[in-house]
This record gives sequence, structure tokens and C-alpha cells, in this order.
Amino acid sequence: MKKQEIKKLTKTEIVKNLDKLKKDLFNLRFQKINGQVKNPSKVNQTKKIIARLKTKLGNSQNA
Repeated sequence: MKKQEIKKLTKTEIVKNLDKLKKDLFNLRFQKINGQVKNPSKVNQTKKIIARLKTKLGNSQNA
């Protein structure tokens, strides 16, 4: 998910995406421990996207 895509999201869409990404991150951590993860960089990418969405959510509440 790119910055331009995040800017276009509504508050409810951001919350839905956050929930989905948190579940994905949880599953990726288990796959990493078991050695099943095919793309280890996916963990860091997911964390960064979650941070971007949280930032956008916080900025939209303050505005």
C-alpha cells in the first residue's frame, strides 16, 4: 500500500485495513518462527504500513 493510496482512504477503511494487517503480521511471525515464511521482508513491510495507517488515523482525528 503506497502513500497515495493511504491518503484516499476513509477512517473506516483505515480501521479495517489495520485489523487485517495486524492479523497478517501475527501469522507472519508464526511462519517466521517455524521457518515457513517465503519472504522475510514482508514482516518489515507490514509493520511500516501499519505505522503509516496509524499516523494517518491520528492526523485525521486531530484535524
